[in-house]
Amino acid sequence: MMIDKKAMLERLLEYVQIDSETGDEAAMAARLVEDFKAIGCQVTTDEIHEVAMTTGCNVYATLPGRADLEPIMFSAHMDTVVPGKGVKPRVDPDGYVRSDGTTVLGSDDKTGICAIMEAMKAVRDMEHRTVEAVITVREESGMYGAKNLDYGRLQSKSCVVLDSSGDPNKIIVAAPGQNKIRATITGRRAHAGLAPETGISAIQVAAHAVAAMHLLRIDEETTCNIGTLKGEGPTNVVNESAFLELEVRSRNNDKLEAHTRHLVGCLEATCEKFGAKLDCEVSTSYLGYSHDGSHPLVARLADVVRSLGMEPVLAASGGGSDANIYGNHGIAAVNMGVGMGKVHTTSEEQSIEQMEIASQVCLELMKA
Repeated sequence: MMIDKKAMLERLLEYVQIDSETGDEAAMAARLVEDFKAIGCQVTTDEIHEVAMTTGCNVYATLPGRADLEPIMFSAHMDTVVPGKGVKPRVDPDGYVRSDGTTVLGSDDKTGICAIMEAMKAVRDMEHRTVEAVITVREESGMYGAKNLDYGRLQSKSCVVLDSSGDPNKIIVAAPGQNKIRATITGRRAHAGLAPETGISAIQVAAHAVAAMHLLRIDEETTCNIGTLKGEGPTNVVNESAFLELEVRSRNNDKLEAHTRHLVGCLEATCEKFGAKLDCEVSTSYLGYSHDGSHPLVARLADVVRSLGMEPVLAASGGGSDANIYGNHGIAAVNMGVGMGKVHTTSEEQSIEQMEIASQVCLELMKA
């Protein structure tokens, strides 16, 4: 049995019209439970509403298969970015699905869900390995669904995440980790006209610290950016408080930590020089992952791509996904293209042909 292309397109058109902006995925989760059960899966959900700050829940669906074969996991996320309410999809003559331009489409990542589900529906009457599908909440706002997943429910040690732009021959074999730094600099107030020399300007301290930092493109694996630099007050008062928020990303976890130390060191040294107080918090959003072409999951996926007449492209990403989180829990994961484009914009578009191919790739991986 091949992929039911008509049913998959209809499913996508229905799913994108179910509001599921990140953190408010209850309706989408409920629909997924129904639909996975309808294709014969064993389905469970979790209770992460409070810890993940969501109305929804992660959905776990299993299609039991041959016990002598390694199980495999597929994953996508059900949440969308804003504006994602009231999506009105249209199928254009060029073979793409788009919204009416007032919202995102939500192909990111409902296309991934549809590709997984239609492949599971197709493979259920074939000889197949055990297939696990995990559909997460709040990926777009910090991967909180994957971070709070109940990993004890899962058998698979390898996972294909369907959550990348580009065609299905694009395999994301490396993605960066990310650290965030939030720093508050406290100086000393003084009258800016009568006795400025008695004050410590937190804004000046912050400026000197930033000037010492290596920012933006650090090397081929590492980037760094300041998102916020804030200090407010009247001009006649030496400002006593400034706030900075920075991020570092690197596909090399050692470089990630080294550059984080560099940034914190710039803040510490400058505050010490000026006599200011520093309150600094570093948090790891996720760690990076990297696989080469010989990794069993990558090699198998590449073989499937070739069998469908495409040349696999092993790529590195500048952003994270649920694949990063799975790697931290002993599940080797890669991300895969599903034919979406212009994501996170109201011009978002989905190639119908590439969505179908992505589902066919999943089907081939599920077979015995």
